[in-house]
Amino acid sequence: MSQIHPTSKQKQLIREIRRQGVRDQRVLDAMLAVPRDKFVPEDLKEFSYRNAPLPIGLGQTISQPLVVAHMVEALQLKPTDRVLEVGTGSGYAAAILSRIAQEVFTIERYQSLADSASIRLKESGYKNIRVRCGDGTLGWVEAAPFDGIVASASGPQVPPALLDQLEDGGRLVIPVGADEGTQQLLRLVRHGADFMKEDLGPVRFVRLIGESGWQVDEDSQD
Repeated sequence: MSQIHPTSKQKQLIREIRRQGVRDQRVLDAMLAVPRDKFVPEDLKEFSYRNAPLPIGLGQTISQPLVVAHMVEALQLKPTDRVLEVGTGSGYAAAILSRIAQEVFTIERYQSLADSASIRLKESGYKNIRVRCGDGTLGWVEAAPFDGIVASASGPQVPPALLDQLEDGGRLVIPVGADEGTQQLLRLVRHGADFMKEDLGPVRFVRLIGESGWQVDEDSQD
């Protein structure tokens, strides 16, 4: 990866994220090293370093930087960890994860988003990220088990496949809720056949579509 020279706006954003409770220096360093403006649509680049979500097309968003930071911090990653991300989007969170973990596998439901994210990440020099298009609620069986799994979309329940694909001691961070107004960010830690669950607070994400998530509306299109 090429050397990154953070802008003043990027540095200001990271200071804001630190003030709002993110303490893991590896997460802050990773976010400082990943230029968010490379992962937003051209017509929204002026808003890249606002601490807010932004649309990326197809009803999807690039998440609020503070939320990304909290979720990555909650994974408690080590440099040797392998991570699965559900919901690639523009590839921003995958880029951040790749600077902390050894290997990142990321799944995107929409083929066009998966293709563009894959190209963007390769052109930016990220060599430890693998992107595929598919049903994220089913995980990535061939690459499992994972030390960490993170989902950037909310389902009505925790997909069983994601629990099954966690390594012993692995962490799953995922928003869950019956509707957009009642989503909670959960962290589940695997201990053998048991899972310790922790509520990390209320959040608001797009819906997790898939076999173990929300079903596709009849009038929706990829």
